[in-house]
Amino acid sequence: MANLLHLDSSADLRHSRSRSIGHSFSEAWLAAAAGNTVTHRDLHRDPLPHLADADLHWPPRLRPEGSQPPAEAEALQASLIAELLAADVLLVGAPLYNYSLPSSLKAWIDNIHVPAVTAPFDVDTQPLAGRPAVIVTSRGASYDAGSPTDGWDHEVPALRLILGTALGMDVTVITASLTLAETVPALADQLDRSRAELAAAHAEASALGASLGARA
Repeated sequence: MANLLHLDSSADLRHSRSRSIGHSFSEAWLAAAAGNTVTHRDLHRDPLPHLADADLHWPPRLRPEGSQPPAEAEALQASLIAELLAADVLLVGAPLYNYSLPSSLKAWIDNIHVPAVTAPFDVDTQPLAGRPAVIVTSRGASYDAGSPTDGWDHEVPALRLILGTALGMDVTVITASLTLAETVPALADQLDRSRAELAAAHAEASALGASLGARA
């Protein structure tokens, strides 16, 4: 039996591609092996509070003298870290908002990225090292190399840094671009590419969910 932690952060509850692609992954995960489970956390429907105290960036032994972060905030952080540590695979639905992360997803990251607990600091602590992390990112436009928007995606690099470099997870990114081609006339000539990328992303998510679900 293996557990998937599935995070959604899209504010679009009807047409979100990151949500629909993530659903393809989780359905394949559940079908891959009897007993597989999914813990689903919807960061938009049930948003986390922003970090209540800067000292929560650190474990108690590294906090300044006299530090007293709110007990309820400390308990929430501990529960979020425990939930992540209990997952065999992490799936993150991450739409690109204003060239960066949704604030709901950033609040989760601020809680679970704790040096000397989930990431190295004065000790080599990486309890999630080697575990798979799958990022499903959906982007309204294209960010092709050499295009005017090349390098404007500041979400995926940040997630690779946090989940991959800091936490040591094995990161895979599934991307669907040009999501706005369905509704923005200026992008209408990219509609075929948009739909092809969506279909390919669903296929990749299903295949990867099945593979990881059978292996975990």
